[in-house]
Amino acid sequence: MAVYKKIELVVTSPDSVAEAIKQAVERASKTLRNLEWFEVKEIRGKIEDGKVKEFQVILHVGFKLEEGEGV
Repeated sequence: MAVYKKIELVVTSPDSVAEAIKQAVERASKTLRNLEWFEVKEIRGKIEDGKVKEFQVILHVGFKLEEGEGV
């Protein structure tokens, strides 16, 4: 039986939603093992002088727990 854990990340990028997601996954992979998926929960952004200044993405990443790890 496989057991997964899901955590929430919040990331911002001045470039794009896709760039924000990539940054979040790359950063999470530095401290979490067995990352397998992500899902975008929310997208929002900052507007300044009538232009998009920044994208903010709230996403969940899921990873498989190793044998013996608590839930």
